[in-house]
Amino acid sequence: MYLPDFEYFAPDSIGEACQLLSQFGAKAKLISGGTDVLVKMKNELLAPEVLVSIKNLEELKKIEYVPGKGVVIGARAKHNDLVYSELLAKRYPSIPGAAKQMAHNQIRNSGTVGGNIVNAVPSADLPPILIALSATVHIVGAKGSRSLALEDVFTGPNTTCLAPDEIITEVIIPDQKMTGSTYMKFGLRAAGALAVAGVAAAVWVENGVMKDARIVMSAVGPTPMRAKKAEDFLKGKKITDELLAEAGKKAAEECKPIDDYRASAEYRRNLVSVFTKRSLRKAIDEGHV
Repeated sequence: MYLPDFEYFAPDSIGEACQLLSQFGAKAKLISGGTDVLVKMKNELLAPEVLVSIKNLEELKKIEYVPGKGVVIGARAKHNDLVYSELLAKRYPSIPGAAKQMAHNQIRNSGTVGGNIVNAVPSADLPPILIALSATVHIVGAKGSRSLALEDVFTGPNTTCLAPDEIITEVIIPDQKMTGSTYMKFGLRAAGALAVAGVAAAVWVENGVMKDARIVMSAVGPTPMRAKKAEDFLKGKKITDELLAEAGKKAAEECKPIDDYRASAEYRRNLVSVFTKRSLRKAIDEGHV
């Protein structure tokens, strides 16, 4: 399948990119890695008249620690940049761990953090662990910039709150008290599979007591979902296997899975229950490096 005709722009600044998106409106589409946009264009699912590439914006490829701010990941950072980041391996190994579970090596060498977020696929692997770690995003548009909690970006399947001229430039993981985190999923293949269901967990443990927890579920709702009742249930309690199993049951009650060709809603609930218990236990036992 051939690509349809389109105009192509590769601006040299974020401001110029936003202005182009504003100028062309619904006719334009932002592109970076192209692992989603180009496939949809070839399959006639998307037909933008204008592509605005941010390939020249090298500042968006960073992965760095900024004192007083936290770990900053540029929107153009590739998935494999996360996998091989020494900084992330040291501070939040759960992020490289989640990235390793995404697609296959060729896609991880092209797909970007920003693209994975704005595609807003309910089964995406990266948003759950980032949300569990209280990530925020910095958004720049033609009329200014804003920051937003990552979990508030998603409004439904494949939809976000971003205006047509807005670009996510970076993801920020703030300094925090969480002592461990992890992400687990089940797919229909050993590698490169979409999540049938997944659970990310971040925990703050002191002297065997769960001081705080964040549990985020994927592929069991229209967006990545916090299991807030399960989180509240855990807080302040002595950690036992029974406690974690009960938290898993509560998380399963909170999710909103559907029946489709990959799994039934009931099976997805069972996966959430099991993975919540397992991810909490792994985050507790292994902690951050």
